[in-house]
Amino acid sequence: MSLSFEGRVVLVTGAGGGLGREYALAFAERGASVIVNDLGADTKGGGKSSAAADKVVEEIRAKGGKAVANYDSVEDGEKLIQTALDAFGRIDVYCYALMFTCVFYLLLCITDLIQRVHLRGSFLVTRAAWNHMKNQKFGRIIMTASAAGIYGNFGQANYSAAKLGLLGLANTLAIEGRKYNIHCNTIAPVAGSRLTETVMPPDLVASLKPEYVAPLVLWLCHEQCQENGGLFEVLKLSLYLRWERTQGYIVRQKNQSMKPESIRDHWEKICDFTDATKPSMVSVCEAKPLWCDFCDATCFLSLNYTFFCFNPLSVFSSFFSQTKAVGQKLPPTTFSFNHTQCILYALGVGMSTKDPDHLRFLYEGHPDFSCLPTFGVIPSQAAMMDGGLSSVPGLNIDFTQVLHGEQYLELYKPLPTSGIFPLIILQKELVFFKLLEKFWEMKQLVYMNTYSGNELVCYNQFSVFVVGAGGFGGKRSSEKAKPPVPPPKRSPDAVVIDSTTRDQAALYRLSGDWNPLHIDPSFAAMGGFKAPILHGLCSFGFAARHVLKQFADNDPSRFKAIKVRFVKPVMPGQSLQTEMWKEGNRVHIQCKVKETDAVVLAGAYVDLHGASGASPENLSQGGGLQSELVFAEIGRRIKDVGSELVKKVNAVFGWEITKDGKKAAQWTIDLKSGSGSLHKGPYGGKADVTMTVSDEDFMEVVQGKLNPQKAFFSGKLKVRGNIMLSQKLEVILKDYAKL
Repeated sequence: MSLSFEGRVVLVTGAGGGLGREYALAFAERGASVIVNDLGADTKGGGKSSAAADKVVEEIRAKGGKAVANYDSVEDGEKLIQTALDAFGRIDVYCYALMFTCVFYLLLCITDLIQRVHLRGSFLVTRAAWNHMKNQKFGRIIMTASAAGIYGNFGQANYSAAKLGLLGLANTLAIEGRKYNIHCNTIAPVAGSRLTETVMPPDLVASLKPEYVAPLVLWLCHEQCQENGGLFEVLKLSLYLRWERTQGYIVRQKNQSMKPESIRDHWEKICDFTDATKPSMVSVCEAKPLWCDFCDATCFLSLNYTFFCFNPLSVFSSFFSQTKAVGQKLPPTTFSFNHTQCILYALGVGMSTKDPDHLRFLYEGHPDFSCLPTFGVIPSQAAMMDGGLSSVPGLNIDFTQVLHGEQYLELYKPLPTSGIFPLIILQKELVFFKLLEKFWEMKQLVYMNTYSGNELVCYNQFSVFVVGAGGFGGKRSSEKAKPPVPPPKRSPDAVVIDSTTRDQAALYRLSGDWNPLHIDPSFAAMGGFKAPILHGLCSFGFAARHVLKQFADNDPSRFKAIKVRFVKPVMPGQSLQTEMWKEGNRVHIQCKVKETDAVVLAGAYVDLHGASGASPENLSQGGGLQSELVFAEIGRRIKDVGSELVKKVNAVFGWEITKDGKKAAQWTIDLKSGSGSLHKGPYGGKADVTMTVSDEDFMEVVQGKLNPQKAFFSGKLKVRGNIMLSQKLEVILKDYAKL
């Protein structure tokens, strides 16, 4: 079958003549809508004219094709892509066809112009098109390099540098675009055109026709073609190029020094291409993957006539060993603490004696002395910082490249103010350790349970990104990771602004996060920061206590869970602005730096227990009502599959349980907001349906001894509101009861 580009939108730069014109005509002939870009410059790069682009557009339209002209420089990449969007509504293919500039001009022009037109220009156009291709999950990009860039050529240093730079850009785009179905390939064509006729004999120019190059370009741009990251020379033939790497030679042995004489003596072996490998990605010593772990030797590899020295301590040395970390389990550990650590943590997240409400978290003699709920991250973090992760086989972490990505904390009961917490790290089904590849970052997911005695106290999910790691083909997502949730599209219900101090990070680190990124300026500079940054979990603590005060009267027993995504760093001394939206028992939060309006915590929320009830795990401990056991089971089910129930039910149910003719308990089942919730007490707003029934009759119905319809018609079950919604309760109790 012939290859069709019907429905595709193609941008060709330099399309007023030569190769670009040939590409534009060929794409249009096969149904594509084409943006014909040409600045209209002369062979020396001067002047500007619309004639060249207009002529090609006229040719395409005369044959019944669709095309528009664009006369902007590639340095105005946004304008080129906007032309495509305005004319055709999308962009699918970008072909960079600027190829050769005459030698005379090369000798006269400044190097900067060559770099701007060939390298920076192609980058700017690609950047403008990238998100559009990413969102539509399709894109094809062709970069035009040159033999001068691949092999070098006399008198063309500036041009050669730009063209080989294009190859490096294309190779990286191929890696980054792969997951979005964006493919990028590079061609190095030789063709006759007005730019090559000054340096080639006329008969050679005539024999190297641009139409010999176009078929390869069209195939690489078609949706059927899965080639990605390739390099092709094109004359009359289409040729695929690849790298070769020698087996190398281990020069330095363990505990021995390295000398240049050793390199000299083994030079033939280092450069011997017998049994050469063909590398296709950044890696270390494909031929000898075991040295990283066993011989501590430095390998010298000849890579197409250039030798590279790889230090086993570099970030690349972890590539082979990282796969060993996947699924590793560590033995349990313990965390001991007392009221001092609780108070120190409260001070670290900005609490102060200036606020009388804070005293219950700062003074051990206070009658309601309590531990802040977010202190629950500290025992787990201590386990990781104090050797938990560093003892995972194969996991070598450069802390200058460590960024905290997301955090989820769930409490099953209020935290004590002292004790010994056993922690289970990477243990069985309860806690997992997985590595998720995100291009050249590694995302570490650590799931951790914390106990007080034999009782589960809290659960943590840490998501940590290590920049520069990865590339080992791990999973890209996790079914157990709690997803961020965007806030409602309305004004926040409450906003709290709180200032951090210049020493906030220095104070917070005393709770156990010893990463020097937050205290040492030189270390921070190695990570790319101008100064030490505030801990993400410090901002996390600020935001959580803002919610606790605003919507839970600083009652830590009301706190259930918190999820945040860390977006940008905060500098100590900046002010945090927490915006809050309350929906049922969930409070959505977004945290900004007040001075810059930059969002630092996103997709965040805090789940609270109802004001007059306790968590589902404690519901069966009081009240003397049999129905409490049923509601406890309902609470557990909502906790497990609440999000699915919200999609199916989308309603709020109120229950009034009576005993001896008097109202004994009220319950609210909220299957309308967030991931669903159960709390003891009336609903804050208006429930969709409210049911009144005695404790005894409720249990009769649940156990199937009393038909719900008979209970309703006999007056034992009273219903207010949308009675039809009561039928949806079956999805909560199916398989266990008939209500």
